[in-house]
Amino acid sequence: MKMMMIVVDSSKREELEVVLEQAGVVGYTEIPQAAGRGARGPRLGSRAFPQTSAVIFSVLSAEALAGLTGRIREFCDSCGERLKMVAWDVEEVM
Repeated sequence: MKMMMIVVDSSKREELEVVLEQAGVVGYTEIPQAAGRGARGPRLGSRAFPQTSAVIFSVLSAEALAGLTGRIREFCDSCGERLKMVAWDVEEVM
């Protein structure tokens, strides 16, 4: 199994949720107003740096992740969004 994490601009969060649904992702956890700093600068949700990111986590099979990756690429190509998507191996223990 794979743990997937996507960091996306908060303004694109709802569009990304549609992509997840269309890809058959049935469960995920979301941090909707994440603050931090990345390649595009600070995203702190403050007056000086008002933007924030959304962070989405899901556990998927390797096959489901491969299919989702293709849909995410299409999403980015169609709207010009740059997001960060990473995955790592996980083992369910309970």
